[in-house]
Amino acid sequence: MSWTHPLLFTLLLCYGDLIAAQLKYSIPEEVKVGSIVGNVAKDLGLDVSSLTSRRFRIVSGAQDALFEVNPNNGLLFVHKHVDREQLCDRNTVCMVDLKIVVENPLEVHYVSVEVTDANDHAPSFTEKGKIIEIAENTLSGARFQLPGARDPDIGINSIQRYILSQNDHFQLEIRDRDDDKIPFLVLQRQLDREQKINHSLVLSAMDGGTPSKSANINVTIRVLDINDNRPIFSKEGYYVVLQENAPVGTTVIKVQATDLDEGANGEVEYEFGGHMNAEVIRLFSLDKKLGEIQVEGQIDFETSDVFKLDVQASDKGHPPMTTDCRVIIKIQDVNDNKPEIEVTSITSTVPEDAKHGTVIALISITDVDSGPNGKVICSLTENVPFELKSSFKENMYSLVTKDILDRETISSYDISITATDCGEPPLSTVKTVSIQVKDVNDNIPEFSHNPLELYLTENNEAGASVFSVKAFDKDLDNNAAVSYNLVRQGGHSDITSFLNVNSENGQISALKSFDFEVLKSFQFQVVATDGGSPPLSSNVTVNVFILDRNDNPPVILYPVSSNGSAEGVEEIPRNMKAGDLVTKVRAYDADIGYNGWLLFSLQQVTDHSLFALDRYTGQIRTLCSFTETDEAEHQLLILVKDNGNVSLSATATVTVKLVEPKEAFAASDVKRAAANVDEEDDNVTFYLIITLGSVSLLFVISIIVLIAMQCSKSTEYTSKYLQDTNYDGTLCHSIQYRSGDKRYMLVGPRMSIGSTIVPGSHANTLVLPDRRHTSGEPKAPNSDWRYSASLRAGGVMQSSVHMEESSVMQGAQGVLVQNWPTASSAADAEGGEVSPPMGAGVDSNSWHFRYGPGGPGAPPQHLKPGEVPPEAFIIPGSPAIISIRQNQGGEDDKSDFITFGKKEEAKKKKKKKKDKKDKKDKGKDDDE
Repeated sequence: MSWTHPLLFTLLLCYGDLIAAQLKYSIPEEVKVGSIVGNVAKDLGLDVSSLTSRRFRIVSGAQDALFEVNPNNGLLFVHKHVDREQLCDRNTVCMVDLKIVVENPLEVHYVSVEVTDANDHAPSFTEKGKIIEIAENTLSGARFQLPGARDPDIGINSIQRYILSQNDHFQLEIRDRDDDKIPFLVLQRQLDREQKINHSLVLSAMDGGTPSKSANINVTIRVLDINDNRPIFSKEGYYVVLQENAPVGTTVIKVQATDLDEGANGEVEYEFGGHMNAEVIRLFSLDKKLGEIQVEGQIDFETSDVFKLDVQASDKGHPPMTTDCRVIIKIQDVNDNKPEIEVTSITSTVPEDAKHGTVIALISITDVDSGPNGKVICSLTENVPFELKSSFKENMYSLVTKDILDRETISSYDISITATDCGEPPLSTVKTVSIQVKDVNDNIPEFSHNPLELYLTENNEAGASVFSVKAFDKDLDNNAAVSYNLVRQGGHSDITSFLNVNSENGQISALKSFDFEVLKSFQFQVVATDGGSPPLSSNVTVNVFILDRNDNPPVILYPVSSNGSAEGVEEIPRNMKAGDLVTKVRAYDADIGYNGWLLFSLQQVTDHSLFALDRYTGQIRTLCSFTETDEAEHQLLILVKDNGNVSLSATATVTVKLVEPKEAFAASDVKRAAANVDEEDDNVTFYLIITLGSVSLLFVISIIVLIAMQCSKSTEYTSKYLQDTNYDGTLCHSIQYRSGDKRYMLVGPRMSIGSTIVPGSHANTLVLPDRRHTSGEPKAPNSDWRYSASLRAGGVMQSSVHMEESSVMQGAQGVLVQNWPTASSAADAEGGEVSPPMGAGVDSNSWHFRYGPGGPGAPPQHLKPGEVPPEAFIIPGSPAIISIRQNQGGEDDKSDFITFGKKEEAKKKKKKKKDKKDKKDKGKDDDE
């Protein structure tokens, strides 16, 4: 049908992110339910296949759902019975406004459906019959109003004409009053009551429909006697303004009519016209005698803004004479209706990274009042990141974002939308819209502190938890789910290979037990990663400090016997005085602090009155002079313990033998002589061969050096010494010996047990001259060097004696001098052969001896190129014989000596022969 097509135009508008269009359709009333109004999707150019997914629907203005849309094909159809008269009463144009929404993207379309009138009602009269009394002397041309018929239809379908039945005295006259047609009966010929008292007429009302419909009313004319004056109204029409909601009983207006007749013919009565609407009669009343019109019901401007009343005035004559007038009551609007807010939510959640202008909801505001009372101002709650944007259509708004959202600051908003009209007093309506801010992964995990410090006691249980890290993420759900892992460097030295972290709770466990003596501190990093997409992460540095535990017992350095037990024998002369040093027990503890602070105590002793042990130094001294009655051998059991919470200890046994002074020296010489006689014969030949080879080698080297010096005009030398070198015992320690008028000094780095030389550091280091031409590495000393029990103790000799010549022990070129135990300060000198102690970190192939002039505190002398005296080298295999003696004051005894090489062996043989001769002479003297 042609009425299903859109009329004339389609209006398309764009506003921000919204797309809007307006269509207009027309249908007749009384159309069947299910009839198609129009194809909205086609007229709007929408894809039919996407209507369902885009939620194609009518959202408001459906007028009790008279119309619906089919989301499958986009057709607009009639959903309920359509009665134009019920919808629009007698309004000329009857429009039904619909609002259709599709999403993704959001589109709002406005559809207007005009309901055209159909001739579905027949005219009707409110009265079944009408009796009109007319005086017989009524002149021709007199007019009498007849009851009017009503037809709810409009236009051509309303009442178009009246027809009066055929008669001889009357004709019909139609007057148009506004939209109404009022029939009047006009007297054509004067009546004669004597001829006919009653005249019966039929009045027919017909509409203009096809086919035409009609209604009839019987009109009876009664002829009366003469009453020749009719009432006359003061005005032809009355106009009055009445405020809506006027209380019942309020007098609206008073009409007044006068009659020039006297008596009953001049008394006037008032009544409403016969064609009045029943609704008007319900709202207003007319005083029959006074002509006052009063309010009888609720006056509502929104229902009707004007009322038209026909008032008829009649006298009491016989017959009565009547006249009529029109009273128009204009209703003045009162601000009695609050605005209505309709919210169509697009979404109840919005991501916190939503862009500026994102549409949240559509808001429609209506106020049924008119004028300023119906003008509405809309506003939002202050200090919210949202705003209202007005649409092209009045009182239509979009709720959009205007600022950046942050869920971590505010997670939800309750937005109050206030609509206020401009009436006096103004009325307002508030509606709250709840909006949840959806979390976005925009926060990294955060640690409370960075870096963190962990103090871990050594010997921790392997696999046990040692620490816990915790990071907090301000986001929600997966965006706040934090997992942990270690930053691993790779390689064998990566300490993190011994650690493990629980990815869920950050518990860190050690896969090994740490030893303070091996590792004192280290650091690692833990990375915290959230579960967002993409994930965000941060790291924290954990500094681990290993705390010492008393887990190392004291170690006895001296005395130590050949089988490794802490036992030793000390021979002292009987003539020692009270307070003389017998020996010193040396021990160390790998722990630190109180755990490494050692105390010495004497547990067992043969005679408590003879010996005393220093609690802190471990020195054993005599308490008194020895007598002939004292036993010759005393055994002392010394307990060495640390100061840990649970003390650890070790014991050492020192056996002290008392000997006569001369026997002590003789015993020492006999031992040395016995040790050397056996080797003497075997070594002489070997030494001669080595000497000849060395001389030949030196001759060849000298020739090569002379040739090199001739080829090179200048030779650059660099010497690397420590700044501020000090040889007073701080940088290095020295052992000085004296033999006759010769003095010798053995110089080495002064370092305590357990100290470490850091690569790259020059601490405690003697550096050799950097020679451009080298003649090869010197051969190492023979590995059969031996040292006395005093030297094996590893103690520090701090004596300093003037010397004419000194022997210096240095590392090879570019090699750091290593630590090795220094000589003990034992009271009793012991003779023996000395070699670098095994296990002391000394590379036997990197050491050589040289001696030359030097004094106390003087640095070692460096030879210039070519100045390599033969005596600067030790012939491999030659023994070095050391004899040490100190008195109580720490000064060297003149009997201390050191000899090297064949020259010293010859001196030693001479001394042995002399000693033997002295013993023989002594024996003879004793015999005598």
